[in-house]
Amino acid sequence: MVTTFLDPCDELFSLRDFIRWGASEFTAANLYFGHGTDNAWDEAEQLVLHAVHLTPPLADEWLSARLTHPERKRVVENLTRRIQERIPAAYITGQAWFAGLPFTVDERVLVPRSPIGELIQQQFSPWLSQEPAQILDLCTGSGCIGIACAYAFPDAEVQLSDISFDALAVAEENIQQHGLEDRVFAMQSDLFGNFGGQQFDLIVSNPPYVDEDDLATMPPEYHAEPEIGLGSGADGLDFTRRLLREASQYLTDEGVLIVEVGNSWVALEEAFPEVPFTWIEFERGGHGVFMLRKADLLAHF
Repeated sequence: MVTTFLDPCDELFSLRDFIRWGASEFTAANLYFGHGTDNAWDEAEQLVLHAVHLTPPLADEWLSARLTHPERKRVVENLTRRIQERIPAAYITGQAWFAGLPFTVDERVLVPRSPIGELIQQQFSPWLSQEPAQILDLCTGSGCIGIACAYAFPDAEVQLSDISFDALAVAEENIQQHGLEDRVFAMQSDLFGNFGGQQFDLIVSNPPYVDEDDLATMPPEYHAEPEIGLGSGADGLDFTRRLLREASQYLTDEGVLIVEVGNSWVALEEAFPEVPFTWIEFERGGHGVFMLRKADLLAHF
């Protein structure tokens, strides 16, 4: 007996058909979701709608819309790539959303997903005593944190910094995409190496912080991202230790440091038990983000 495999382009017709099929295939393939969505349906919806030039969320009445044959082929290509290559959906669409804003992304940068986006939309309340004039986004990657800060503080000048020239090329694309060339600037630097005596009212950083064990056991979707943006030594704190030692020199007197260390927050507390880290709580999920003031840094580092 010969088994005939049917082409989904010949069997499925509506947006709902393809989203349901994609979600089923994703579940069967045991994909991991952690780069903008947390379930198979939303991931399939993102890829299906991108193929037909629509943006989620979509009203229910649209889901019955039938696709043309070329559209169906593009949808199947997106969904098939996600399964076969095990890469984040954002690398297929070339776009990710952060703090309500769209950003160009590809394999040169991590996919934006930091809970710091929630802080930015709240203008870092109540942690800032006054609106910052100078902001630094350290380890900027795609530039999403710094660019979102530029929207939150329209009068601020924002510096984006990264050790990776590849990442900075993506950040430059996003600066231009958002039309912020007059007050958002990208510069290559290993930590503060190229900053001279410049100081900032706010330093925000989502640095590499994954420890050796977690890095080795991460799902394939994470290994599609640049490792330089993920791993940071045995306990995940190699970069953060350097940052804590040097940050006070680059903060103004009332300056604030916001850093994400994710699951490495336990190791950080054990390494520096005397430091008064303020761990920020998030309404939309996320953890491992601390706040320190310049005075705290001077006292302990």
